[in-house]
Amino acid sequence: MKRLIYFVAGLTLAACSHPPVQEKAQPAAFSLSQGRQAAVYVTAKDSPLRLTKMENTAFNDFGQPLETQICVFVDPEKTFQEMLGIGGAITDASAETFFKLPAEIQQKVIEAYFSPEKGIGYNLIRTNIHSCDFSSGSYTYVNEGDSELNSFDIGHDKQFKLPLIKKAVEVIGKDKVTFYASPWSPPAWMKTNNNMLQGGSLKPEFYDSWANYYVKFIKAYEAEGIPVWGITIQNEPMAKQTWESCIYTAEEEADFLKNHLGPVMHKSGLADKKIVMWDHNRDLIYQRATTYFADPAVRNYAWGLGFHWYEDWSGGVPVFENVRRVQEAFPEKNLLFTEGCAESFNPTRYEAWELGEEYGRSMIHDFNNGAVGWTDWNILLDERGGPNHVGNFCFAPLHGNTQTGELTFTNSYYYIGHFSKFIQKGAKRVIASPSRSQLISTAFLNPDGSLVVVVMNESEIPTDFFLWINGKAAPAQSPPHSMMTFVL
Repeated sequence: MKRLIYFVAGLTLAACSHPPVQEKAQPAAFSLSQGRQAAVYVTAKDSPLRLTKMENTAFNDFGQPLETQICVFVDPEKTFQEMLGIGGAITDASAETFFKLPAEIQQKVIEAYFSPEKGIGYNLIRTNIHSCDFSSGSYTYVNEGDSELNSFDIGHDKQFKLPLIKKAVEVIGKDKVTFYASPWSPPAWMKTNNNMLQGGSLKPEFYDSWANYYVKFIKAYEAEGIPVWGITIQNEPMAKQTWESCIYTAEEEADFLKNHLGPVMHKSGLADKKIVMWDHNRDLIYQRATTYFADPAVRNYAWGLGFHWYEDWSGGVPVFENVRRVQEAFPEKNLLFTEGCAESFNPTRYEAWELGEEYGRSMIHDFNNGAVGWTDWNILLDERGGPNHVGNFCFAPLHGNTQTGELTFTNSYYYIGHFSKFIQKGAKRVIASPSRSQLISTAFLNPDGSLVVVVMNESEIPTDFFLWINGKAAPAQSPPHSMMTFVL
């Protein structure tokens, strides 16, 4: 018998144009009365708590805290970047796995991700433009050597990927979804190494053909009813990989955008589509930004920069502040987290707590440093961490066993949900400032006037603290290795 498996003791889910990224002191849009209550949701290690609704906590007059009274200070009057959304990637691997699962489990996956009432309310979707490593094999949308793109056809995507994307968009709503796409490599015959894998570069004689490829993709997807928000120019343009990859220096990427992709998009009536540069790690992001934006033409075409989290190969601290450096230098440009996942899949680690903590830590720091959105990698993978045609198996928040029909929720699903379920599109980040190092926090003021505060404890220290806002405070208890979301 097919069954749904949660690797936790109970899943409790309760209902519940981009301005420059810069500080703006505004009139108070949030007021806090005596006795007002905040809803509290908790996920904690060594407990059955998974996005579980707890007892409300009430705010009362507090005034000046003592040095011994731990607080998370929140200032709703200081607003920053506007949120684009939170979500994940629907890859070939995700879609192929999805359609190998029983119908009732497929429905569980859709609800778990995209329903704000029954799940965690994703509204941001990324997909791959033809094949990537998380495809069952390499493929393109055109015939060999067809530089005019007369043979362009997305028929491959209509079998699995497009049907899943359509299901997701139907639940989110076309007016609420933000959908974008990224290429991993041009067709082999357009590249210097005549191979979609192992790096190589785009040959200059095919710059215009490749630019028109994006246009064909966008128009083909929109003809299928998918509203395309934008594209990234190249996934990981400085990585020579065993899978689909293509190298651009900063100067080459800038040249391709200003002289080819940007003009072609505008000429084709797609000037409203957002173009995201870099789409690689935080390590080189400032160098790429300064090189790109030294050119006014590049600044004109680029919406902003995307970034990943894979720079931390040695186990050190990720260079979160590099994102802030770009925001400080180019406040008119946007920053979008476009990919992250736990690598080196091993089914014995489904319950590893660090899977979720990696997400919580990154999301809090990336938002506090200026990111307007956050995109996880594959929304769903199979029991091997694939399919992946080069053996690069990884973790996803959900794994579907295609042999048994079982569905596994890793704790990263709940950690992401502490943000995505409660922070609305259009929310403004506000100040959140913990007084002890074991707590990290971020906060957002939603368009409907509600305030969302996320507090993470990555330590072994159980911590009693006060959520302090404008001279009033509410008591709370942060368990070791936990996430808390307050909504008021």
